[in-house]
Amino acid sequence: MKGESSGLIIGISIGVVIGVLLAILALFCFRDLQKATYNFTTLIGQGAFGPVYKAQMTTGETVAVKVLATDSKQGEKEFQTEVMLLGRLHHRNLVNLVGYCAEKGQHMLIYVYMSKGSLASHLYREDIKHLSWDLRVHIALDVARGLEYLHDGAVPPVIHRDIKSSNILLDHCMKARVADFGLSREEMVDRHAANIRGTFGYLDPEYVSSGTFTKKSDVYSYGVLLFELIAGRNPQQGLMEYVELAAMNTEGKVGWEEIVDSRLDGKYEVQELNEVAALAYKCVNRAPRKRPSMRDIVQVLSRILKLRHNKKHHKKSLSAATADEVSIDMDQQEIRTPVSDRHRREESVDSADTCEV
Repeated sequence: MKGESSGLIIGISIGVVIGVLLAILALFCFRDLQKATYNFTTLIGQGAFGPVYKAQMTTGETVAVKVLATDSKQGEKEFQTEVMLLGRLHHRNLVNLVGYCAEKGQHMLIYVYMSKGSLASHLYREDIKHLSWDLRVHIALDVARGLEYLHDGAVPPVIHRDIKSSNILLDHCMKARVADFGLSREEMVDRHAANIRGTFGYLDPEYVSSGTFTKKSDVYSYGVLLFELIAGRNPQQGLMEYVELAAMNTEGKVGWEEIVDSRLDGKYEVQELNEVAALAYKCVNRAPRKRPSMRDIVQVLSRILKLRHNKKHHKKSLSAATADEVSIDMDQQEIRTPVSDRHRREESVDSADTCEV
């Protein structure tokens, strides 16, 4: 009887989910998706509830197709969660759900295709060009904005619960979006978890010990992600132990250069690095109340990037002013310099420019 009632609940849930899909999303035909994925052979990943395929539609549109594994009860729950949440969540830093398919006993979700893949692939795959420091900070801000929307913009607020580099996807412009909402929960729902869910290395210690997740649990995971961007090291391979050792010498504020990803080859501004690392260290504070909010994090990273922009603009202005001065000086010299001397002076200036380069 218990099995029958649980089956009935699941059946009703799927019915409700499909009702939501019908109301808000485009309906995709199974045959069209089968053709667009070359009979489901264009595998690009494995989601929490089944495989993900790249689909080239006849309209010219490229999408990602998540297929619910038919034997996955946990996957079915996560499928439902993702639909119910993404049906009402819309933000430029979240991966958007655009359609669905419910045919031939299959349930599929169709998403915007993120052509540059996951952040994890750019941090760890040898065949992909490494990310510059500038880009890493921009990605960090994109992710922070997505989480800020979930925590402070969504009604009711949403806790993601599985922030990690493989759940951050990049589009053709290298803009980052938060993906995979299968473990997410609305804040108003019971926040005590019977089973600890998430990814080892990113889990908030407070959540592990108490079984209770909050917005600050997401902040902790985000702090780990920030250190991952800084160090280029996998959290499941001792990243936080590495960070704690460095923090003993840095007091959490300066001197974080020792953990920087060697592939950056020193191409970063030390002050900026220390500011980002100090922010990350606050996020992973053992006491949740001492961690910043996602809104605070967005403000800090925005200020860092604004300062960077102002410095670059200032340097360009100085360079332009210097060039104008040189031009004026050269014009004046041309008026009073004999032709034979003028050629020698021009050669000297050209040589100096070459040396600077």
